Amino acid sequence: QVQLVESGGGLVQAGGSLRLSCAASQSIASINVMNWYRQAPGKQHELVASITSSSRTTYADFVKGRFTISRDNAKNTVYLQMNSLKPEDTAVYLCHTQIRYANYWGQGTQVTVSS
Repeated sequence: QVQLVESGGGLVQAGGSLRLSCAASQSIASINVMNWYRQAPGKQHELVASITSSSRTTYADFVKGRFTISRDNAKNTVYLQMNSLKPEDTAVYLCHTQIRYANYWGQGTQVTVSS
């Protein structure tokens, strides 16, 4: 029953940076993994980055070296720092977690990268 709320999206120029936040309604310290997905128009969700409760991170190849996922348990928040943004990064970015086979999604925050 955790609720996830994303923020931090916006319109930026190519090469710029944004930091997305995903605020959870309850403690995330014991949640095994939290994820950032993105969905561009006409496309399915694709996994961008993941972080475990022990702060192990995983990244999609298309964001390696540019994006960083992190977690602040005291704030019940997971972040996605996005640098060197490209127009093809334009999408709705969604926070996601799975608890006992139940999937929880935020509403998403729009990221638009202009040329």
